[in-house]
Amino acid sequence: MASSQRTRRSRTAASPEPARMSLRTKWAIGGTIGGGALAGLLATGSSALAVYFARRVITPARQRTADQEVLAVIRDGQARQVIFAASDDTTVEGTYGFYFDGGKGHARIGRIISYSPAERTVLREVEAVYSGDLEKARWGWWSGALHPDPATAGYPAEDVLIDVDRGQAPAWLVRAGGNPRTWAIMVHGRGASRQEALRAVGPALELGLTSLLVSYRNDGLAPSADDGRYGLGSTEWQDIEAAIGYALAKGAQEIVLFGWSMGGAICLQTADLSRYRHLIRAMVLDAPVIDWVNVLAHHAQLNRIPSLVGRYGQLMLGHPLGRRLTGLSAPVDLKAMDWVSRAVELRTPTLILHSVDDEYVPYPPSTLLAERNPEMVTFEPFSRARHTKEWNVDPERWERLVKAWLRQQLAPRRNPGAN
Repeated sequence: MASSQRTRRSRTAASPEPARMSLRTKWAIGGTIGGGALAGLLATGSSALAVYFARRVITPARQRTADQEVLAVIRDGQARQVIFAASDDTTVEGTYGFYFDGGKGHARIGRIISYSPAERTVLREVEAVYSGDLEKARWGWWSGALHPDPATAGYPAEDVLIDVDRGQAPAWLVRAGGNPRTWAIMVHGRGASRQEALRAVGPALELGLTSLLVSYRNDGLAPSADDGRYGLGSTEWQDIEAAIGYALAKGAQEIVLFGWSMGGAICLQTADLSRYRHLIRAMVLDAPVIDWVNVLAHHAQLNRIPSLVGRYGQLMLGHPLGRRLTGLSAPVDLKAMDWVSRAVELRTPTLILHSVDDEYVPYPPSTLLAERNPEMVTFEPFSRARHTKEWNVDPERWERLVKAWLRQQLAPRRNPGAN
């Protein structure tokens, strides 16, 4: 989800315009979905806001929001430092990616050298500039993705194509030594890319897992869905099933799914619906969407959208008549993706790593899922990591937890009848 927070001079891409509705359609949907109260809502200007909210959730953004200001770049011999306007992101220790020039430029930003709360500036180390001219950058966006590709992260990789319903989806294949029976399939989040998953390749290789970093519909690499809309996991899982099929054809015998943010929701749907679900040995989910209703209510509140309007936007996503306004080819069943309510149905061992100050996807559903299904779900809280940056804040802890948990899950299964 796009954050509601903006710097005072942020530059944003054009937002989709609210869909136009005939009066007849407004009243028909209002009466069908919610009776008189919602019909009354539709008769007001609030209906356009509900349509806009619903469409924004499921419409891929053409361009990321450049909301982080660069104040100066300082050269000291070969070393470079950059002064950013202080923000919730730039004042947190760790190592991050910084994208600028519409995404054409990419730098790796390291430690905080100094921070001036009075001047609202922060000086940080520049570890690498992979593309673009950072000294000309004025605005960009913060990211958890450090590297542009496996090679710059130090991993030999192959570019492969996975057959999906509408064509072929590009993926990176990073092979472990030998002929590993277990493959890790890594699923990035909404508005992100497979670069996000490079953070997990190192631990996977240490465990002897071959990694497949995939793309999926509407992410800018894979073929778009017919309706050009996100299914929030309800449709994207089919592309992950195709990736599992690819892995099995190449020698894999079992699968570990890694998922970030909406990628976590996609993994959960895959483990629930795929014909290969019995081969999914474990899931590692970073800041996952466990309950979309909770996430959508959170973003309605952040954007100061009245709760009734936000709830009506949710109903639009799940009702057949809402397709006329949202552009969805089929309704999105948010209840089917509420894993707090469905906790006991989750039968795949799952590790969840989630920051308690996540500003995009609130963490309580992750804790509730673990509380309601402790047999299958392990929850590990982080702090100050915000959204999907748990590794960036504390890579040593993230990797230690993931490796220890996966070693336990992937240990050879003992035959109960054996002596």
